Amino acid sequence: MIWMHHAGAPGRYQPLDDDGIKQVHETSLRVLSEVGISVPDPETAEVFRQAGAHVDDELNVARIPPEVIAEKVKSAPTEVRLCGRDGRCDLDIQDGNVYLGTGGTALNILDFDSGEKRTAKIGDLVDVARLVDSLENVDFLLLPTYPNELPVEEVDVNRFYTGLLYTGKHVMGGVYTREGASRVIRMAERMAGSAESLRERPFISMITCMTSPLKPDPHYTRLMVDIAREGIPVAVPAEPLCGATGPVTIAGNLVMQNVDSLTGVVLAQTANPGTPVIYGSVASSTNLKNMGYLCGSVEMGLLNAAGAQLASFYGLPYYATAGATDSKTVDVQCAYESAITSIMAALAGAHYIHDAAGLMEFAMTVSLEKYVIDNEILGMVMRAVEGIRITPESLAFDVIKEAGPGGDFISKNHTVKNMRKEHYIPTLSDRLDREEWEKSGAKNTLARARATVRRILDSDVKEYLSPAIKAELKSEFPEIAV
Repeated sequence: MIWMHHAGAPGRYQPLDDDGIKQVHETSLRVLSEVGISVPDPETAEVFRQAGAHVDDELNVARIPPEVIAEKVKSAPTEVRLCGRDGRCDLDIQDGNVYLGTGGTALNILDFDSGEKRTAKIGDLVDVARLVDSLENVDFLLLPTYPNELPVEEVDVNRFYTGLLYTGKHVMGGVYTREGASRVIRMAERMAGSAESLRERPFISMITCMTSPLKPDPHYTRLMVDIAREGIPVAVPAEPLCGATGPVTIAGNLVMQNVDSLTGVVLAQTANPGTPVIYGSVASSTNLKNMGYLCGSVEMGLLNAAGAQLASFYGLPYYATAGATDSKTVDVQCAYESAITSIMAALAGAHYIHDAAGLMEFAMTVSLEKYVIDNEILGMVMRAVEGIRITPESLAFDVIKEAGPGGDFISKNHTVKNMRKEHYIPTLSDRLDREEWEKSGAKNTLARARATVRRILDSDVKEYLSPAIKAELKSEFPEIAV
């Protein structure tokens, strides 16, 4: 059995060396084959048996041999394409590409008018989707809020419908009921024109988080198997927390994340070989004072950056987590926590980084202003990912020679030609001198972000569904509330 460590690791930042990757991998295989995975119900047990796992019905544990893991990883696509509505926002989830977007699902929102936290409603998702559609550095909409006023049976269709109505970017989301997931897929097929068209250009994808430690949730496991059998792209991240649902050490927690995510890949590939499955991580650390969940820690950045290396080792597309904050308000902590983890995951080459815009307060709350601020952060992050271009043109010997000692470069054609493609041009940051800044109102970052939110939400509403298809969908799916 040969495991290929893909040459040219995924990014510039690599917290694991080759030996570290090998040791995490080998320890993961030992956990899967010697400790095993809890088998929560007969339906899941049957999928494990089909995969080739050894299922102990007395202990309700499935032990998965290394050769089964290798076989299922090999059958998974090395690339998953997540499409936008018109081709301009397509995402190729594979080594060499990095995309950052929203995440959730948050139960609360900081009210734009009062600044106070309140429960989120379906109208808030409308505002977020419209914002994301206008923010150039936010690559996708992972449905970030939960409409608390709706019964759970109506949540799936309403969340996906709202996202697809108000953005042309790819829409991913968690799902809550098997019937809801099925109805979302049927709805998307109607939008695409046919079931085949949706599979050819999947503008929706779904998430079914594997529950750590070593114990898949029966409901979400069945959901994942359903989605895989439908051939809809599905992310299978795991969320071990250091010292709580995983070992307190970063390496031990990484093993737990790898084991649980590989289990998701095995289940998805057994349900439907070749189905588009995305290995993933929502791994994080805990507050050592109370063992509560954290999402803004540097350790979360380490875990998700290392996950990019593991995904590359297996040749799997990678769903990562970064960019959220534990701050309760849009403040300095909010900015530095979001920036640090986003740049760590992105520089490690994580393919699809969710939670990178808008999310705060232990991933329980979103802020419209934070979406705008994070858009600026992500522009800078991606400039760092791009790196430094080395060509005869960029090295500029001829220009330096022409300018000579004591010369300047301000008026050179080379400067005009290259300045905008060489340097990130901010859309929110202040770069005025103090006198100009004071004359323009002395607005801080939050005030400028609020103005951007207001400008976008006050602009003409853009919808991505025709009146005819909207009417058809509302007739077929009467639970639609938007």
